[in-house]
Formats: sequence, structure tokens, C-alpha cells
Amino acid sequence: MKPETLEIKTALQILKPVSEVFEAIVEPEKMSRYFISKSTGKIEAGKTLHWEFPEFEGSFPVKIDQVEKDKYISYNWEGYEGFETLVEIELEAREKDSTLVTITEKSLPNNEAGITWLSRNTGGWANFLACLKAYIEYDVELRKGAFDFMKEC
Repeated sequence: MKPETLEIKTALQILKPVSEVFEAIVEPEKMSRYFISKSTGKIEAGKTLHWEFPEFEGSFPVKIDQVEKDKYISYNWEGYEGFETLVEIELEAREKDSTLVTITEKSLPNNEAGITWLSRNTGGWANFLACLKAYIEYDVELRKGAFDFMKEC
């Protein structure tokens, strides 16, 4: 990362095999249990999907770049108002059938808009990982109702 640009990088270990974690990320019916409310399809290289979120109006285009089964997913989306960012999700098989999930989103200029994006999306990716972990390890949907207050604004 250059000092003039900002990027997000966060990681969490999930106590499930890498194949289960990968499927929970690429399959829309599973992803809708912890992240999105709706998708126009499965994550596959070359596709443009439209994701809907329970706390936001409208759909968001997601251009899938690369998918390497059980290892890597990358896509571009509007990470912040008018800025397209690259999201990379790396999966690493670990001991005892666990998986390290690392998410990187890059990049925006190191200015006021970039700092706003950095704070919002860093929290968003931490929430994504916590919700994924709760869903895949315990079948708990942490996002259910969690952002209803945002619709009131």
C-alpha cells in the first residue's frame, strides 16, 4: 500500500473445512443467510451479479473477476460512492479442518472520502467475517434484524 492510497485487510479463522467455507461464499442461498438478501446468481468468473442488502435500497452490481475453487475470489464493485474497488477473498486451509479467510479491499485515495470508506468498509468486512463464522459454525444468522434501524433514517 502506498501512503497516498488506503486499503482494507482483515482476516478471521473459521472452524470448518475450506470447501464448506468456499461454498458458503459463492452460493447465493447460503450467502443470503449472513451477508446479502438476494443475488442474481452464483459467484463465477466473468459474471456480473446484482446483490441486494436488507439495509440498503436497490441492487449493487458486482463484477466477478477470478474464482479459484477453495482458494481465491476477486470482484470489483462500487466500494464507495463513485469509486470502484477490488475485493479479494483468500481461503487458506489450516490445521484441524479450519480455514483462514482473508479479505482485502483496495483502494481509495488517502483523503476525506477515502477515510470515510476505510472506516465504513473495515467495519463491514469485520461484520461479514463474524456473520459468516456464526452461520457456518453454529447456523446462527447474526444479520437478521441487525440493521433494521438504518431503514428508519
